[in-house]
Amino acid sequence: QDKLLRSVDLNHVITLLKGSGSKDLEKEQLKTLKKVVKHFENGIPLKDVAQITEILDLCAEKVNEQEAFTEPLCELIKLFGLPFQKKKSSDEVNYSVEVSQSIAQLGYLMRVPSSPVRIQICKTIISFYNMELPGKLLSGYQPTSANYKIWMTEGGLAESLVLSLALVENQLTEKLWVLKALQHLSTSGKNCGQMVKAQAARKICLCLNGADPSGQLMFHSSDILWNLLENASKEEVVNQLRSLECVQALKEVFLDLVTHGFRHSDHQLRNDLLVIATLLAESPAVPMIESGFAKLLIVLATFTEVKLPNLLVKGFKFTNSYEDFEMKKLLFNLIRILSKDPSAAQLLSENHVMPALLCYVKRNQNSGFPDWSVTHYEELQLHAIAVLASVAPVLVDKYLSCQANTLLLMFLEWCTGQDPFFGRGSSFHGTGGRGNKFAQMRYSLRVLRSVVALYDDAVSTNLCDQGAISQLLDILKYAADKSKEKETTILLEIQADILFILSVLCENNIHRKELFSCEGIDILIPFFTMDPRKLSSGLGHNCLLLSALDCLWSCVIGCYIAEDCFIEKQGIFLLLDLLALKEKNLCNIILGILVEFSGNPKTTVHMSIWRGRRDQTAANLLIQLWRQEELDLGVRRDPNGRIVDTKRPIVTSFQKQQKIIPLPASCPSFAIMEISESIRAKVFSLFCKLGFENLPGLSAKDLVTLAIIQRYIDFKVGEVWHEIHAEVKEEFRPVTPDEEALEIIPYLTENTGKTVNALQDEVLERQLYHEIQEEKKIYKEIKASQTQREMINKSWEDFLTRTSNFEALKVRNLMEKEI
Repeated sequence: QDKLLRSVDLNHVITLLKGSGSKDLEKEQLKTLKKVVKHFENGIPLKDVAQITEILDLCAEKVNEQEAFTEPLCELIKLFGLPFQKKKSSDEVNYSVEVSQSIAQLGYLMRVPSSPVRIQICKTIISFYNMELPGKLLSGYQPTSANYKIWMTEGGLAESLVLSLALVENQLTEKLWVLKALQHLSTSGKNCGQMVKAQAARKICLCLNGADPSGQLMFHSSDILWNLLENASKEEVVNQLRSLECVQALKEVFLDLVTHGFRHSDHQLRNDLLVIATLLAESPAVPMIESGFAKLLIVLATFTEVKLPNLLVKGFKFTNSYEDFEMKKLLFNLIRILSKDPSAAQLLSENHVMPALLCYVKRNQNSGFPDWSVTHYEELQLHAIAVLASVAPVLVDKYLSCQANTLLLMFLEWCTGQDPFFGRGSSFHGTGGRGNKFAQMRYSLRVLRSVVALYDDAVSTNLCDQGAISQLLDILKYAADKSKEKETTILLEIQADILFILSVLCENNIHRKELFSCEGIDILIPFFTMDPRKLSSGLGHNCLLLSALDCLWSCVIGCYIAEDCFIEKQGIFLLLDLLALKEKNLCNIILGILVEFSGNPKTTVHMSIWRGRRDQTAANLLIQLWRQEELDLGVRRDPNGRIVDTKRPIVTSFQKQQKIIPLPASCPSFAIMEISESIRAKVFSLFCKLGFENLPGLSAKDLVTLAIIQRYIDFKVGEVWHEIHAEVKEEFRPVTPDEEALEIIPYLTENTGKTVNALQDEVLERQLYHEIQEEKKIYKEIKASQTQREMINKSWEDFLTRTSNFEALKVRNLMEKEI
């Protein structure tokens, strides 16, 4: 076989094919080509691929003039469908450039105006993905790996094949083969990128509604679009499909499948196109409304519930098949996406989307609907209510006219009732709802939250007139009791949503706050006694606590009856206990609440008598928070907490880094914005209520910090004047009196800083003196103790001498005798 291969001189064949003119030469060329095909019938060696490609190009040029070369050209192209042959394992890499260029050349051969040639090229490309070994293997050669040719197709073949669609526009058979080949090529991400570069998405979308009785054109085209969306840049593909022409083509094909598609494959293809339409609808620039596609989809989504005749969907009927069920969910999802587009609001209103979705806001009965199973109906119900949360804020007037608040409150009453219903919990929206009604409660509250968040007086009044505050408190207590049995993410979310709704309803309305205070404070208090370890559990306790604090701010503060009730139930103590945790995301809001409460005289009394761990006082806690805040903000202090920069004593590192930017009077400067962003202003406000003198439980270091807190406003005024001075200098030169005033003002701030510094030094000196006196006192006590110990020892030694020392006793006896 090696001899047979060597007997074909490819250089000679190339030279021969370059000649032209006589009939005899043509016969010789055809004879030689047959010989080449025969010699390589078991596969082309990698080293010869480049020359075979050159022969292909020469044959392609001759086909334009002599039809006799069509068959040899097809046979040569067919050889590329066989595995290439390699002698060494390294040949695959060594010849990769030549092979990649040769396979890319197959795409350029689509320019040959011959149907058999074009079809053979497509067949050869498809064979790359289902490689079959030849009957015989060449001696000394091995076939290349199965994926080698697929890898080599990524050199530009896909792009040239997309461009060839224009050549086969009016030839259905050839177009189908090209699409089949592209369908295989589009499984590669790199090929998809090349196809998108050649505007494949737009061209193939326009092929969807081409005339084809077999339906293959639509099938292959939709599959390629799917692959492009999955493997290439979704944004770029959508950008190519955004034209009115493409959307119109999608609409026509989809409508045809809806009204005339009866096969299972038609229903699957219909749903695939619906997913593509969903991806297009997510982009606001796509003309879904202008093309009429949006209206068709909305009518399809709601005609079962609305039961109004519509010519757009004449003859269509939902069945209980899985494909129709999936279609229904996809249509609901499309309504949710369209609701984000303000221009679609009128369309949603005119086509009765609101009443259609509200059909599902009732106890689980599927009468009047297609023969969905109980599980399917529950999934649709939850999906519809979830979509309602997106649609309701867009159609508020329609929401109110349909009595949606009433329906939702009645539905929530059913959710907390004793009706023997057990949720399946078998869908995305039904998560956590198995054996209970928590999923229904969760999404109903989401709807209320979405409309209440609009702060629309009509919605709030309508809810409150129906006793929503009392009912929501009952549901909150129900959910809180269930959480004691077993805490879940859904129950925590339900509680957080109710707290938010109550916050919005009661904000700035004294009467509603009074309604809340009757039983709401008793329900609210336990949230502030939450185990601190739960805040980092990840279930949502942190969000729940923030919602409870927000509810306290909106539903209690401002109503003296509610405030007194909260304070009497030791609410201030609970807030200070939470503040003592020093959680960064809680401190600001808790301090804000305490500042609001400080207008009530009872608050100051409770703050004064509060004691934390190790007998910590409220003043000490506030000073610790101040010091930590200044540390985080990069405010300069010495190791004892004293002022370092007397010119700008409380400036942060961020403020120092900012350049001078002249701002209009309506824009707050950095110094002003810092007041709202940090907690220092709130700490100062609380000390203004507590007082700055005779505060128990403070150390010398605390008093040093307290001296700064006391002059916070003076220092902040100095900061503002510093900014004014800097801005004025940037813009213009002030008149002499103003300039003198601007020069004097910084000295006032600096003098204040020096005064505070002197006070701090005095405090530290007094502390040092006190420590020295304490040290002397202790030393004196130690010395007295030592003296006493020495006297006791001497007394003991004297006693021993008198009773046990023989020599001393002899002297004593002698003395007695002398006496």
